Amino acid sequence: MKSGKFSLLCAVHLFLVDGDKILLLRRFNTGYEDGNFSVPAGHLDGNETVKQAAIREAHEEVGIDISPENLEIVQAIHRRTEQGERIDYFLCCEKWGGQVTNMETHKCDLLEWYPINKLPDNVVPYVAHAINNYLQGVKFDEFGF
Repeated sequence: MKSGKFSLLCAVHLFLVDGDKILLLRRFNTGYEDGNFSVPAGHLDGNETVKQAAIREAHEEVGIDISPENLEIVQAIHRRTEQGERIDYFLCCEKWGGQVTNMETHKCDLLEWYPINKLPDNVVPYVAHAINNYLQGVKFDEFGF
């Protein structure tokens, strides 16, 4: 890649859904959106698929095991931030193995199930937008432009 050539960061976000509830985590001590709720998420490390990244992040952040066939890519968002542009993939999972556990207490001070139709006010804005899109069946969107 040439120096100065445009590039996009790619991240995965996981909607763990149990009935009418979604798992949210409260960010803590990260320097980004601390005190606000999000979902398990992270960047692709390279040389992994979107589903592999979501499986890895689920294990690292909340201690569960997910089979690829239990993941559905439900949305992509092209997002602009102060740091640049990103592509975010949102995956939904309703079946996993293991017990949901906070594996990153140094970055998350609360894991909690919330009604998916009644989220807390302090959800990271683009994540709240993505959850609303998911409920409406929106598969692609743009945010921050």
